[in-house]
Amino acid sequence: MSEPTLHHLDCPGSTGQHRLAWWQWGAAQAPHLIVCVHGLTRQGRDFDVLARALVARAAAQGGSVRVACPDVVGRGQSAWLPDPMGYQYPTYVADTLSLLARLHAQAPVAALDWVGTSMGGIIGMLVAGTPGLPLPVAPGRMVLNDVGPSIEWLAIQRIQEYAGKAPERFDSVEAAARYLRALSLGFGPIPDADWLNLTRPMLQALPGGGWRLCSDPAIAVPMASLTRDALAQGDAILWRAYEQIAAQVLLLRGADSDLLSPDTARRMGESGRARA
Repeated sequence: MSEPTLHHLDCPGSTGQHRLAWWQWGAAQAPHLIVCVHGLTRQGRDFDVLARALVARAAAQGGSVRVACPDVVGRGQSAWLPDPMGYQYPTYVADTLSLLARLHAQAPVAALDWVGTSMGGIIGMLVAGTPGLPLPVAPGRMVLNDVGPSIEWLAIQRIQEYAGKAPERFDSVEAAARYLRALSLGFGPIPDADWLNLTRPMLQALPGGGWRLCSDPAIAVPMASLTRDALAQGDAILWRAYEQIAAQVLLLRGADSDLLSPDTARRMGESGRARA
């Protein structure tokens, strides 16, 4: 499968139902499910290259795999919430549970793995490390990309400076790509053609010409009000969740990351039921 199929699910919420979109790769009936979840301002097509590789590797080994890449609510093809304060982790975890229930009903899930970048890794830690959640099976393996239970305050301040403040219109895909690249220097040296491929799913064509980001600017509202004390309280919750994760964990930290410190990465490798 060279392209994914787009699916939708209506999820309950405090202000009524909202529609969650996800991109599905591979065999719809495969019992091995891999869920890939993106960062704060991104969307599920970030994982196209990885998803293709996972499906191809499974086929080469004589098996099959199902890869689900959701657009977290407020991003991509998912709905925008009427109340911006809904853009927080309780909503994201609840939506994830609804998605997993739908995928399990579609075809029983016998093995569950998780790949999470930044926000997607935090969602994964909460899903895997919160006792009593109605999961089809416990995650067996997790990849946490550039994220841990402790988030650096300077990185939060950097995100607060740009999240939700994108121009309302770009003249071209290339102009949008340049704007996004300037905000994403920590992603590392990505070739121009690859960056354009990462940018196109982030955009929606405007009726009068031009493009805009397809994410709701209001996703930044809860982030804008986040304080250092509140961040510390959230870190404590995440460390408790991390300590409960039984899955094998692969932690990835970029050399230029300001979100995940070397000290946090080191502590993660020495902590928890599963060594990172």
